[in-house]
Amino acid sequence: MHTIFLIIKREYLTRVRKKSFLVMTILGPLLIFGFYAIIGWAAVSSINQKKVEVVDESARFVDKFKDDSETKFTFSKKPLSTAKKDFVKEGYDALVFIPKNVIEEPKTVQIFAEKSVSLTLQHNIEQAISKEIETIKLSQAGITQKIIQDAKVNVDAQTINLSDGSEKSSNAIAMTVIGYFCAFMIYISVFIYGTQVMRGVMEEKTSRIVEVIISSVKPFQLMLGKIMGVALVGLTQFMLWILLTLGLFTVGGAIIGDKAERGREAMQTNSAMAQNAPELQDEKVKNNAIASVMQAVETLNIPLIVGCFLFYFLGGYLLYSALFGAVGAAVDNETETQQFMFPITLPIIGAIAVAQFVIKDPDGALAFWTSIIPFTSPVVMMVRIPFGVPVWELILSMVLLVLGFMGTTWLAARIYRVGILMYGKKVTYKELSKWIFYKA
Repeated sequence: MHTIFLIIKREYLTRVRKKSFLVMTILGPLLIFGFYAIIGWAAVSSINQKKVEVVDESARFVDKFKDDSETKFTFSKKPLSTAKKDFVKEGYDALVFIPKNVIEEPKTVQIFAEKSVSLTLQHNIEQAISKEIETIKLSQAGITQKIIQDAKVNVDAQTINLSDGSEKSSNAIAMTVIGYFCAFMIYISVFIYGTQVMRGVMEEKTSRIVEVIISSVKPFQLMLGKIMGVALVGLTQFMLWILLTLGLFTVGGAIIGDKAERGREAMQTNSAMAQNAPELQDEKVKNNAIASVMQAVETLNIPLIVGCFLFYFLGGYLLYSALFGAVGAAVDNETETQQFMFPITLPIIGAIAVAQFVIKDPDGALAFWTSIIPFTSPVVMMVRIPFGVPVWELILSMVLLVLGFMGTTWLAARIYRVGILMYGKKVTYKELSKWIFYKA
C-alpha cells in the first residue's frame, strides 16, 4: 500500500503543479461564464424594435394593435400601391395589408418587406391580427372582453411527495435540471480524466520510462496508483470549478438581476403599461413559477444528492479509467486507440442518451436496469436520485458499481502487465484475450 500511495502522490503533485492545470482551473469557469455572458448580451442587444406600417382596408383594426418591445405598429390611409413604394424609404421594416374581407377570409392578409420577413416578425404580426379577429368575432357573438379575461384561469398546481410518510413539496422541473446536470458532469468527467490516464500510460510506455519503474513496482500497483492520482486531480479541479463558477454566476446574476429590476420598475412607471394588464399578469405567473422552483430545490435532499454524486463520480471514473489505462498500455500511439475506444465509450454514450427517456419515466423498467448495470449506472442513477429512489435499489446499484470497478481493474491489470512492455506490435482483440489468461 505504501508503494501505491507514493505513486498516487507523484501523479497528483506532478499534474497539479503544471501551469496547464492552474490555467485551465481558472480559465475553465471564466470561459463558461464568458460564453453564457456573450450569448446573453447578444440576445439582449439583438432585440431591435421593428417598425411595421399597416394599411387596413377593413377599418376594423385601427389602433387595435398594441406596441411592444419587438414591434411598433403605425396605421396608414395610403393606397396599397403608394405604401408599397414608400414604406422602405420611410424607415419601415414591413408593410401589412389587411383587406376588407379579412374577417371572412383571414388568409388574405399580405406582408411586404424589402428582402424577407423574419419568422419572429411574421409570427408577431399574425398573432396580433388573429387575436383581434377573435375579439371581433366574440364581440359579434355577444361576448365582451371582460368575460374573456374573467374566463382565463392560470392553474399552478402544487406537487407533494408522500414517499417518506410525510408531505414534502416537490417540483419536476427542479428535479430534472439537477439530475441531468449531475449526470452530464459525470459523463464529461469520465472522458476528460479517463483519457488523461490513457495518455499518461502511453507517454511512459513510449518514452521507455516504465521499464525503469517496473523494476521496483508491480504493474498493478503502478496502474492503480496512476488511476487514483488522476482521480484526485480530477476531484480537485472539479471542486475548484464548481466554487469559481458559482461565485461568477452569483456575482453576474446579482448584477443582471439589479439591472432587470431597475428596468422593470421603469416599465411599471410608464403609463402605457396600463394597457398591458394581461401581460403583467403573465409576468407575475412566471415569477411565481420561478419562485416555486427555487422553493422546490430547497426541499430536495441536497446532502444525499451531493454524496451520491461524489460516489458515482468516483465509481464511474474508476471503472472506465481502468479500461482506458489498459488501452494505453496495449497500444503505441493514439491512432491505434480508436479500435479499442469505441466499445469502451459506447455504454457511457448510450447512458446519456437513455437519460432523456429516464427523465420521463424515472421508475420504469428501462430506468431500473440501466441504473443497476455498472457501465450505465453512474449517469442514469444520478438522473433518478432527485425523483426519489428506493434504498434497496440505491444500495444494489452502489454494490454492483464497486464490483464492476474491481472487475474492470482486474481485467485491465491482466492486459496492463503484458502490454506495458510490448512494443512495435499491432494489437488485436484476439491478442488481448491471450494476455488476459497469461500466467504470471
